[in-house]
Amino acid sequence: MKNLFFIIFTLVVPGLAIAQQNPPTDTTAMREVTLESVEVLPSSGVVSGMLLLNPDIKYELEGAVDNMYNFKYEIAEKQFKSLRRRYPHHPLPYFLMGLSQWWKIMPTNIQTRAYDDIFLAYMDTTIQKAEKMYDQDEKDFEAAFFLAAAYGFEGRLHSERSNWRKATVASKRALDFMEKAKAGNGLSPEFLFGEALFNYYSVWIHENYTMLRPVLLFFPNGDKRLGIKQLRYVANQGFYTGTESKLFLMKIYANEEKNTGEALKIAQSLAIKYPDNAYFHRSYARLLFVQGHFTMAERVSEDILHKIEQNMPGYESVSGRYASYILAYINQHKYRDLEKAKKHYNDAIMYAKMTDEQESGYYVNSYLNLARIAHQQKDIPAAKQYYTVVQKNSEKKSDNFKEAKKYLKANKKTAL
Repeated sequence: MKNLFFIIFTLVVPGLAIAQQNPPTDTTAMREVTLESVEVLPSSGVVSGMLLLNPDIKYELEGAVDNMYNFKYEIAEKQFKSLRRRYPHHPLPYFLMGLSQWWKIMPTNIQTRAYDDIFLAYMDTTIQKAEKMYDQDEKDFEAAFFLAAAYGFEGRLHSERSNWRKATVASKRALDFMEKAKAGNGLSPEFLFGEALFNYYSVWIHENYTMLRPVLLFFPNGDKRLGIKQLRYVANQGFYTGTESKLFLMKIYANEEKNTGEALKIAQSLAIKYPDNAYFHRSYARLLFVQGHFTMAERVSEDILHKIEQNMPGYESVSGRYASYILAYINQHKYRDLEKAKKHYNDAIMYAKMTDEQESGYYVNSYLNLARIAHQQKDIPAAKQYYTVVQKNSEKKSDNFKEAKKYLKANKKTAL
């Protein structure tokens, strides 16, 4: 259920100008962002008054947004608060403050609840400010943009916390304002971001979630290839949504499209631009590892563990699990240093337990490789202990379960 809500909420993050029954035909040609391409053109006075499109505000906030993604939260939030002092009635500064809290939650795989209250408070304030704008002018698509975005983020967090009623209400409101925000299509890459996600995920959901196909009949047809093209465009041109587009592209290429080569290119660019972002850092390490770039994966993983030792923001147990497992595997198979491998596997297990993720692949495979090493070192009792954990935490049809069961059966008479 949680994964289902996640998929739905990916369609209602910032840039939600989507779900049109008659989308403009120029999207298929990766339309040039010009005023002429706007379906419902607002007055020049309205456009010039939009903070979302204000070039001076973008110039001012460029460093702040980069600081946020580089986990320099205090510096970024000082700049966001400065904007709030000058525009206390506009939703933008409150939304950015909320987004900063979101990126404090992200490195923990959204497990920490330490920032939930302040995150929801900022999103609620964003909604209140945007509602006032919308009440004054129902054609204010900038207000609709922030309402859709704030409700979307609230829905995502509520779904992660299994607050299904709140998640459902928030997602419904986000979808309602998403439709109202479509008048901004063509003004900015920020608005195209949501359309790109819709184009990709509406098809992906249809392919992977049969039970949702009747629901999708109420939405326009998507186009996965177009969605990816649009995301790449926003990744290169977007200011507020550029980095988020790269994040989604990286995930899509790595998980849905099974194109780890393209995913690695994006991960590398993110890790280079934001070297202190633990989420990007560990994603880069993992993609290097799965692509077989062991030397670079080793270097990046060691850097991650070093930053954990320094207690840098965002560097905690999840990143430690990634880095420790990668280093363990490299020491086991590249350097044949079994003692170092054992140490790192045990560290990966420790980090997994700290976040209560004993069912994660890194946790199970750490025990699996410890069992193999123990057998190699002729320590049969230890190997049996490790294989017992593998069997307990693996699916019965998996290769890991079968290997553990076979070993335990063959060594049944050996005492633990």
